[in-house]
Amino acid sequence: MQKFPMTPEGLARLEDELRQLKVDERPAVIRAIAEARAHGDLSENAEYHAARERQSFIEGRIAELEGVVPSVEVIDVTRMSPEQVRFGAHVTIIDEENEDEKTYRIVGQYEADMKNGSISNTSPLARALIGKSIGDTVEVPAPGGARSVEITAIRYV
Repeated sequence: MQKFPMTPEGLARLEDELRQLKVDERPAVIRAIAEARAHGDLSENAEYHAARERQSFIEGRIAELEGVVPSVEVIDVTRMSPEQVRFGAHVTIIDEENEDEKTYRIVGQYEADMKNGSISNTSPLARALIGKSIGDTVEVPAPGGARSVEITAIRYV
């Protein structure tokens, strides 16, 4: 069975989402379908079709989460040494071309969220950073060509 590395916070978020889908969303969509059916002709009932589509999404997400959550391997990042980049690290890098500084957290694929600065451990950037230390310059493959970044900080919170 494939294991998915994840932070304790990431697992808690997935478990909360699964609980919300089962306890709140699933019953709500069932009620919406029943209400839409009461309006009569289903072939031209947009509310019914929208509710069925929402139900399909909810059931698919529940099935996905029920497959992932038991396969999670929680990684305790509090015991990691800030000497090297590992799973769960907050890594600050500077793009050597334009001097942009960014901080990313390396997490599992099911908790990655680029908008919040979390990148998957399977992403090209994370794979390039893992195992490196502060002061190292790393070549990161990118669509426009490889980019050089320097690691300026590593921390585990």
